[in-house]
Amino acid sequence: MRRVSAGLAVAALLALSAWLFAGAWHPSTSRFPLQGIDVSHHQGAIAWAKLPAQSVGFAWIKATEGGDGSDPLFRSNWNQAAAAGVRRGAYHFFTLCRPGAEQARNFIATVPFDPRALPPAVDLEYLGNCSRKPEPAKLRAELAVFLAAVEAHYRNRAILYLTPEFDRAYGISRAFDRPLWLRSLVRQPRFGGRPWTIWQVSNFRRLDGISGRVDWNVARP
Repeated sequence: MRRVSAGLAVAALLALSAWLFAGAWHPSTSRFPLQGIDVSHHQGAIAWAKLPAQSVGFAWIKATEGGDGSDPLFRSNWNQAAAAGVRRGAYHFFTLCRPGAEQARNFIATVPFDPRALPPAVDLEYLGNCSRKPEPAKLRAELAVFLAAVEAHYRNRAILYLTPEFDRAYGISRAFDRPLWLRSLVRQPRFGGRPWTIWQVSNFRRLDGISGRVDWNVARP
């Protein structure tokens, strides 16, 4: 029984150590000097002033979803990020069941024009999306409408956030010549029609000033 108890204690200690290490892990800043986060209301209230000292060089902040959804903490996060000196950008969660024009109007009505901001980003993934799956040509057509309106308004090309399964299904990275923000936890992405610009490396980073886990990203040097 003593051996069993000792074994369980060692296993628990190893699990705790791994959990703590994972929360602090990020790619080398000598290899990737510019690193940052993406956030939404799921992170709750953020103490933005604490983040620059933890190598948070940029943040993409969720603004909108679909044709009429908006993140309740967007305005607060947007203003506080700027006050803390964190370079900020806004992103839109693109739903599969609303026209691209409606979604563009929603984003433009929510996100202030700031020539110093990071490019607008479009989150393209299945998780949390509606169940209806349009044909690839239809989805690409709606996305093209969205991009045309948003890019004309903000005078900047959008960044496309993609998961591997979404890109395989819809061929977005090859159909649209835009900077890519690719999700591939821990290992560098091995998909996409061109090299990544932003790499989402983890969804388990822990930072002083944010309750719970947060997505961590690096920018290509």
